[in-house]
Amino acid sequence: MSKLPFELLMALRYLRPRRTFVSVITVISILGVMLGVAVLIIVISVMTGFDRQLRDRIVGFNAHLRIVADGPMEDYRSVMEVVRRQPGVKGVAPYVLGQVLVKTQPEEGNPRVLAPVVRGIDPRLEGSVSVLPKSIVAGEYDVKGRGLLVGRSIADRLDVNVGDRVAVYSVRDFEEWEEGRKQNKEEAPLADDYVVRGVFDVGYHEYNDLFVVTSLANAQDMYRLDDSVHGLIVTLDDPDQANAARRELGPVLAGLGHADPGGFQISTWMEENSTILEALIVEKSVMYYLLFFIVLVAAFGITSALITFVVQKTREIGMLKALGGTRGQVVWLFLSQSLIVGVVGVICGFGLGMLAVSYRNEFLHFMRRATGFELFPAQIYNFSELPALIVPGDIAVICGGSLVICLLAGLLPAWNAGRLKPVEALRYE
Repeated sequence: MSKLPFELLMALRYLRPRRTFVSVITVISILGVMLGVAVLIIVISVMTGFDRQLRDRIVGFNAHLRIVADGPMEDYRSVMEVVRRQPGVKGVAPYVLGQVLVKTQPEEGNPRVLAPVVRGIDPRLEGSVSVLPKSIVAGEYDVKGRGLLVGRSIADRLDVNVGDRVAVYSVRDFEEWEEGRKQNKEEAPLADDYVVRGVFDVGYHEYNDLFVVTSLANAQDMYRLDDSVHGLIVTLDDPDQANAARRELGPVLAGLGHADPGGFQISTWMEENSTILEALIVEKSVMYYLLFFIVLVAAFGITSALITFVVQKTREIGMLKALGGTRGQVVWLFLSQSLIVGVVGVICGFGLGMLAVSYRNEFLHFMRRATGFELFPAQIYNFSELPALIVPGDIAVICGGSLVICLLAGLLPAWNAGRLKPVEALRYE
C-alpha cells in the first residue's frame, strides 16, 4: 500500500484527466501558472542582467570612490600612498577634470566645435582604476606629448579620425581673455593643438559622448595647476563596499594635516549615479508586482475549478464525513489539489523560464532573420546581446511566491467543503 496520506491520494485521483469542464479549467490553470512563472523568471533575469552590466560599465570608467579636497590637491602623492595601503583598495590614480572647447581643423569645409569634458590621467596608473586602456577601438592608447583620446560618439560628432589635429581651449583661457578685456587688452586666447591618437568605447554612451582624455601634465597646464590635481579616483575589490570603505577612509584622511574633517570629501559611485540606479530598482520592483498578476489570474482559475469540484462532489464529501472524516482532512483534500496544480505549474514554468533565458540571444537572432526586425537594437541599448543574470534569491521568491498564491487560491473552496455537514450534504442526493 502507498504511504501517502489518503487525502493526497484522493486529490491525485480527482486530478486525473477526464473529459469534463473541471479538467479543462485545471489544465488551463496549470498553463497559467507555468507561463506566469516563466515570464517572471525571464523578465527579472533580463532586468538584473541590465542592472549588473550597467553598473559594471559605469564603474569601469568612473571608479568606486572619488576623493577631492577643498581646493586643488597639492600633496596628492602622499594621499595616494595612504589610500593605497587601506584594506580592500585595488587601485588609486590622480585626475584633472574640467570642460574644454574643442574645434576641428579640417582641410575643407567648416570646422566643428564641441564642448566636452577633458580628463587628465596618469597613463601608468589608469589601468588600475578604469577600463580605458582596454577600450581603444581605433588608434592606440597614447597620450604622450599633445596626444588626445576621444570617445566614439565625440569622434562621430566632430568627424575626426586618428591622426587628425584639433584645437583645444580651456575655461582658464577664456577667463584670462575676459580679464584682459577689462584691462583693454584685446588679445584673443590661443588654443593648444592636439593630435587624436585614439578613439575609445567604454560601453556606456554617456561617457563616449562626454569625455576626451589627455595626459595629467597637459590637463594641469590647461588649468594652471602646476603639480596639483583635482582629486583621486579609487577602485575597490568589492564595489558594493564603497560606503564602508568611505567610512574607514574618512578618519584616516582627516589626519593628513587637515584639522578639519571636511578637508577631504569622499563620494561613492552609487551617489554619483543614484538617479539611474534608483530608476532601475523601481522598475524591477514594479515588474515584480505587475507580472505576479499573471499568476493571480491562474490562481482564479484554480479557485473556479475547486468551487465547481466541491459542488460536484457534495455527496462524496457528505459520505466521507459520515464515515468519520474530519473537517481538517476534507480541507486538506482540496488544498492538496491546488498544491499539486501549483507544484506542477511552478516546475514547468521554472524549466521553461530557464530554457528561454539560456537561449534568449539565439531566439533574437532567429527573429531578426525571420522577420528582418531587430527586437533589441544595439544602437539604442548599447548592448551587443541581451544581458541576463539568474539570481537564486530571485528565483526562490518567484517560485515560492507563486506556490503560496496557488495554495491560497484553494483555501476558500476547501474551507467551504470542510464546513459541509453530512446530513445537509446527503439530504438532496
